[in-house]
Amino acid sequence: MTPDNIRSRTFPVLSNVLVAVAALVVSAAVVLGTGIGNWVLVVVLGGVFYLVGLNVAASRVEGRRAARNRTWQALIYTACVLAVLPLASVVWTLLSKGVERLDSDFFFTTMANIGARDPNGGAYHAIVGTLEQVGIATLLAVPLGVLGAIYLVEYGRGRFATTVRFFVDVMTGIPSIVAGLFILSFWVLIVSPWFNDGNPEYSGFAAALALTVLMLPTIVRSTEEMLRLVPGPLREGAYALGVPQWKTILKIVLPTAAPGIVTGVMLAIARAAGETAPVLLVAGGLARKNPNPFSGGQSSLALYVFQQAGDASKFAPARAWTAALTLVALVLIFTVGAKLLARRNKLTR
Repeated sequence: MTPDNIRSRTFPVLSNVLVAVAALVVSAAVVLGTGIGNWVLVVVLGGVFYLVGLNVAASRVEGRRAARNRTWQALIYTACVLAVLPLASVVWTLLSKGVERLDSDFFFTTMANIGARDPNGGAYHAIVGTLEQVGIATLLAVPLGVLGAIYLVEYGRGRFATTVRFFVDVMTGIPSIVAGLFILSFWVLIVSPWFNDGNPEYSGFAAALALTVLMLPTIVRSTEEMLRLVPGPLREGAYALGVPQWKTILKIVLPTAAPGIVTGVMLAIARAAGETAPVLLVAGGLARKNPNPFSGGQSSLALYVFQQAGDASKFAPARAWTAALTLVALVLIFTVGAKLLARRNKLTR
């Protein structure tokens, strides 16, 4: 038996394209002709018609078994495209509507003394507030979260570790407003009067504490899973050479799991940067700049978007879209920077 004898027929690429075009045409005729939907339904229904047509056409050329394999492969690709479409739509919407106020005035001015008929005004105070609040929350949450995950993986045994893991899982699903109410009742109403002549005080630091509560469970769970993926022989080899456990964790386990840990940390930071309710409850939200996070209220980009989106001014929606684009850009910059730093793994030098 030679390779020429065992070579089977394959479904041509051109035929695949023709099936896709025919499916879209039929879908457009059905949807637009009957008026039951728009182009979104045309694409979805066209995908269904394409899978059915591909299975029928490929069965006649390649056989039923190869046709099923090709159909499932096309289904996976189709699902991937459908999953990317909402993301692409969000990005396009942000870019198309956010560039209107993408100027120096937006980044270097505040909303102080800006009326409903004033087209100016920017988000400088909100950008400063976001950077300070998320920065403080990161400094508090990352060490606590990583150390907590190290305890659960390397040291935690028995009922106490099980209890800690249970409460971490519970905290993962708490609404953000609950974290804000907790900091409001504890820090703002009980602790802050000790430092403010008996009067409760809203501050950016209180917002950072609320964001820390939201970031902690995400960091602990993601770090725990990454540490569990570190191969056991790495630890055993270090122990065999007489390396203490704490140094093995510091020099081998953490560098190996660093890329995954950074990903979990950036997910937590992205969630914290987009929270509105905690900042509104414990920081108040000012229209002017307040660079001191420990005294006086502060705003944030997420809160700024919320306020501008509900403002009656005709100039407010443009500010809201540009602030949303700025927030996404900041998270993207931080994520790319953290990924580049995480690539410097000591074990790969």
